[in-house]
Amino acid sequence: MLCIYRSKANFAENMANNVKKRVKVPTSTPKRKQRMVCLMSEEEVRIVDCYLKKYKITNKARWLRETVLTFIHQKMEEDYPTLFNEHDMRR
Repeated sequence: MLCIYRSKANFAENMANNVKKRVKVPTSTPKRKQRMVCLMSEEEVRIVDCYLKKYKITNKARWLRETVLTFIHQKMEEDYPTLFNEHDMRR
């Protein structure tokens, strides 16, 4: 969107109107109170930052949380115990 403003006041007024609105989290969602810390090398941080920039991800914490939990969930489903082992089921 390209806008040409006649004065600084119009520009400032328009910028104030374009502020993103925060989406309120429902009260049924539990608050996150536990902190996890992860140390990374400079190269790892550059890789993550490059990925986030490429895919236009603005919320790094949410992306990291969702990525880790998705991986854990998939791994737990793969490791879920079954009545028969894989070899017996493929016969």
